[in-house]
Amino acid sequence: MEQATEIRIDKYLWAVRLYKTRSLATEACQKGKVLLNDQLTKPSRTVKKNDLISIKMPPIIKTYKIIKLAKNRMGAKLVIEHIEDITPQGQIEILEMAKMASSMGRRKGTGRPTKKERRDLEELLDGDWE
Repeated sequence: MEQATEIRIDKYLWAVRLYKTRSLATEACQKGKVLLNDQLTKPSRTVKKNDLISIKMPPIIKTYKIIKLAKNRMGAKLVIEHIEDITPQGQIEILEMAKMASSMGRRKGTGRPTKKERRDLEELLDGDWE
């Protein structure tokens, strides 16, 4: 099997399972959510081994290094042979803080808290546990 030296970025993002469909990868490139070596990129731009791909996934920017190129979509277990996640630890901490903050609120559509739920919440937030 012949190893590719260059491949379109939208096709690569789809092949390494960063996007569910190639059209979603293309759309992300067009909307400016994908950076190749810290520059905005078009879907037709080609990538090479050792290129850096940054993807804006609010509230963070995930960064990946290309290890090996792939033309076709692969199984999830094979992805680690083709791409390395080099997202800085600070970005990962921001993501975890955002997850914690969203879990503190009430789910949409659950209405107002009851008196008991409100008291329990106030007790939790005041830190009066002994």
